[in-house]
Amino acid sequence: MIAIWVKVRIKPHGRQRFLEAIEIDALGSERDEKDCFRFNVLQDEKDENIYYFYEVYKDQAALEAHRKMPHYAKWQAVADTLDGPAEPTRCKTVFPTAAGYWAKSSR
Repeated sequence: MIAIWVKVRIKPHGRQRFLEAIEIDALGSERDEKDCFRFNVLQDEKDENIYYFYEVYKDQAALEAHRKMPHYAKWQAVADTLDGPAEPTRCKTVFPTAAGYWAKSSR
């Protein structure tokens, strides 16, 4: 399993375009990708221009498939709204340990 924590800083004037695109990507990822188990978008409490994505994929193949999806292309199309590069951190899931927790049918 691959978990990714991504931090992005956006340009304030691009907020609406950014939010529309990342919502399409997040919802499409969970809805259309059987091996994307989680895609959450969070806003920093202290700095409204910082957002975090928490993504969980079955494996590297699932992550690569995600990057070929139409909803991912929507996100890539608004890269100009970012104020600097995205900062991804790869993680390993620890809890919950039950494999069934991550199955789409259990949600």
